Amino acid sequence: MKIKSKLLLISFLLFQVGLFAQNNTTISGTVFDDQGQPLPGANVVLKGTTTGIQTDFDGNFTLDNVPGDGILVFSYIGFTTQEVPVNNRTIMEVNMRLDTQSLDEVVVVGYGTQKKADLTGSIVTVNSEQIEKTPAANPVQSLQGKVAGVQIVTTGSPGASPTVRVRGLGTYSDATNILYVVDGMFYSNIDFLNPNDIKSMNVLKDASSSAIYGVRAANGVIIIETKSGAKNRKPQIEYNGYTGVQRAQNVLKMANAEQFVTMAVESGSTADVQFVLNAMQRYGRSRVNPNVPNVNTDWYDEIIRDGLIQNHSLSVTGGTDNVSYSLGTNYFAQEGLLDMKNEYERFNIRSKLDVDVMDNVKVGVNTVFSNATQYTPEDSAWFKAYFAVPILPVYDDLNTDATPIRYANAQALGYRGTQNPFPDMKYNDNRLKIRKLLANIYLQTDLIKDKLTFKTTYNVDFSALEERYTNLPYNMGFGDQRISSINRKQNNYYNQIWDNILTYNDTFADDHNVTVMAGASYRDEAANRFEATGSDIVGIDYETSWYLDFADPLSFNNNVEEANSRIYGQSYFSRLSYNYKDKYLLYGTFRADRSSKFTQDQWGYFPSVGAGWVISQEPFMKDNNIFDFLKLRAAWGRLGNDNVAASAGANTITNTTVDLGDTPVTGITATSTYTDLTWELVEETDFGINMRTFNNRLTLEADYYIRDTKNAIMPVYIPIANVTVSRNSGVIRNSGVEVALNWTNDITPDFNYTVGANFTTVKNETMEIEDERGYIDSGSAEFRQRTIVGEPLYAFFGYETTGVYQNQAQIDADPVAQNAIANGQDIEPGYLIYRDRNGDGSITDDDRTVLGSFLPKFTYGGNVGINYKDFGFTLNFYGQSGNKILNRKRGEIIFTNDTNMDADLAKNRWHGEGTSNSYPSSAGLRDSWNQKLSNFWVEDGDFFRIQNIQLAYTLRGEKLKGNAPDIKFTLTAERPLTLFNYNGFNPEVSDGVDRQTYPVPAIYTVGVNVKL
Repeated sequence: MKIKSKLLLISFLLFQVGLFAQNNTTISGTVFDDQGQPLPGANVVLKGTTTGIQTDFDGNFTLDNVPGDGILVFSYIGFTTQEVPVNNRTIMEVNMRLDTQSLDEVVVVGYGTQKKADLTGSIVTVNSEQIEKTPAANPVQSLQGKVAGVQIVTTGSPGASPTVRVRGLGTYSDATNILYVVDGMFYSNIDFLNPNDIKSMNVLKDASSSAIYGVRAANGVIIIETKSGAKNRKPQIEYNGYTGVQRAQNVLKMANAEQFVTMAVESGSTADVQFVLNAMQRYGRSRVNPNVPNVNTDWYDEIIRDGLIQNHSLSVTGGTDNVSYSLGTNYFAQEGLLDMKNEYERFNIRSKLDVDVMDNVKVGVNTVFSNATQYTPEDSAWFKAYFAVPILPVYDDLNTDATPIRYANAQALGYRGTQNPFPDMKYNDNRLKIRKLLANIYLQTDLIKDKLTFKTTYNVDFSALEERYTNLPYNMGFGDQRISSINRKQNNYYNQIWDNILTYNDTFADDHNVTVMAGASYRDEAANRFEATGSDIVGIDYETSWYLDFADPLSFNNNVEEANSRIYGQSYFSRLSYNYKDKYLLYGTFRADRSSKFTQDQWGYFPSVGAGWVISQEPFMKDNNIFDFLKLRAAWGRLGNDNVAASAGANTITNTTVDLGDTPVTGITATSTYTDLTWELVEETDFGINMRTFNNRLTLEADYYIRDTKNAIMPVYIPIANVTVSRNSGVIRNSGVEVALNWTNDITPDFNYTVGANFTTVKNETMEIEDERGYIDSGSAEFRQRTIVGEPLYAFFGYETTGVYQNQAQIDADPVAQNAIANGQDIEPGYLIYRDRNGDGSITDDDRTVLGSFLPKFTYGGNVGINYKDFGFTLNFYGQSGNKILNRKRGEIIFTNDTNMDADLAKNRWHGEGTSNSYPSSAGLRDSWNQKLSNFWVEDGDFFRIQNIQLAYTLRGEKLKGNAPDIKFTLTAERPLTLFNYNGFNPEVSDGVDRQTYPVPAIYTVGVNVKL
């Protein structure tokens, strides 16, 4: 009986083993990284067991005896671990997702790298996936709303680069040239770079992180690492492209013909009414309203078009045992919204090669050739379209003197100017040809294996900018005629940098990690500009004649000039990074820079220091069940800025003629206004915290900073000489808080999502001014901006309004109005009421005050990302508040009254008691009392924008027959919605003065990515 029981038990176990064996299978597959490159050395483990294997050099793996209902776990340092159900498959392909929050992630810093966990400064990384979602010519546009502390001001003009400010505006000249370091080479603009070629962008926000770059880094540093090949990797061919349309959004509505005529009649201007009658006589009366001319031109609708945009990239990457390579080419084209020859086209070729020539010697070369053609817009067209009256048509067959096209001329109706923007668009051709050859070559050798490395790098940047501005001849009739002319400029730039760097890494007693770096750098920047203007071109109808040889030789008089400049720089720098048990962090840099711009003190010395405490590594924090990672950090640094004009003198003896009695007498005045400039010094203190919690799903990065620019170069007024001279004469402070939060969660192996948000506060303040007046004026007298101690740079300075006079009784009871009337000023109901700030009963210059700044006090951004199987959805938003915009195009009614006005003025104007308490009447708009610079002309610049929406689908090659590649399809909407109250096309104005701002378009694209 016992024997039978044992036999039954053995039979049952064998049966179960047989069933188990029948369900097991052999699985083979390939593991790819986030760029679709095969990932060698990735771990593949059967969940719940120790059975596993690593992928080979081609990312391939084969694993035997895997249950059909098992789960494979894929992991690799720097990537998110993934669990993938087998589901009875025998072939699998897995794409690893980059773990952007990984503490082992290596971050590119100045002249080297560091682990993210070891950073003591404020550095933010934006990866290629985020960069490629933005359809733009300049990759830096992709940072808008993604990095706390970085303000990107967009421009809609094709090929134009956005304005970038890191932690506010720290220099009076507004020379916010960011230093871009691309694979080790310095640039002030990256308009040559294809976004698809970028692996990552690291933004160095604080002085401690940037100080290693010294003289060029005062306004912030963005380090860019381009994509490379990999050793022992088969060639991979990738195509990435999109095409789409750009469309103007929030187009400003202007007064239509009926509104315009109503305002003309209300103005009380006999001349304006007569112009309307002239239009009726010339073009007839409207059948809808016989009191209005039979013309109703929407000028913005006439000059705006939809523009096409496209981008195509093709690259090949790979490598052998000792070589890695990356080759690529790119074509980008963008049409402008202005309906003229307004477009940008760029063709790039890039190569990157790294070779191990010996076991301890490595060489590499990186080259980019960029050839771009940009046709810039005639910006005066935007200005004229705002002012052009709606009762004027585009074409006028009665204007027989107009040639070669019979464009309408407002002078035919009695107006002073032609007003029609089309001649500016049709008869101007503005072409820029931009050619750049950029290269760097390096040699690196290990003097002591894995410890001491020497690297020498030579970088060269040659750029040629050829500008041609052609003014074609035309006749608009009524004496408005232009002859042909051509202005040509040739600008050549040649910059070279030679760096030599020693780096030592070592670990002592297992706990002390030390990195020491020392280096020297030499730079040579040369520029040459030649410019000439000629007129009366022979054969102007043919572009082959658009050269100075065809101009009238006599027209060159005083129209030819040439200038040359050359700047030398020499630098020595060092860095020490210390880490004890991954808990206590120390970081220090020192750089000495010499610049030939300064005549006396050419050397500047720029130190920095940082410290960090990883609290979560302390024994008392173990098993705390709250913080997965917690680090406190503090840093201080000093930077020098030579991005200013070189020291220069002025004429010390000037001929002057004055009238003594009735006789002119000539004499001389002697002044000493030599500009002896020295370094602007940027000193910054930064306190930060990095935290990860909820099983690493929630991350927090927060900073508080104070950034002072000392010895700020400002224009100082010299009363005795009545001149203004640039001097080191002020202190500028930017301070604020930056916070970035991100939540990432994997719900299932097929479904995950991310949510992120960031915000920044910036307080810009002038701390000191060494000027006898106590302030510095800028802008024009009519549209004054003033820099005052305690206020932001370039603050708008004018009067405050408190309402609008509603009736005569209110005017009679107001002592301010009565004093103005007594001094000959006409004041009527519908006029603005100004605040008498000093209480003297009169409105004078002393009643002016700061009306705001174009610099935002608060910026914010956010993102949502959802991935489900092969589908992906992302949404980004961005906004700002606390800034002001001077609506100068509206305010320029002070220069001429016989123009159109925007519909907001027409609808909200005061036209009777109680109709408005903020907008003046039609007559009031034409009176100087209401034309003072006041908060009526200075408007809020707050806005909220849906920055980017993208829907993606990846068609896996395994789902198709044959050896098909993965194909990714994308639908992208860039800036589809912007909400704001400002009366303009868009609230993004780099200097806050809107006179003829180019509209920022919404962009809709369809894209595809194929990897072979």
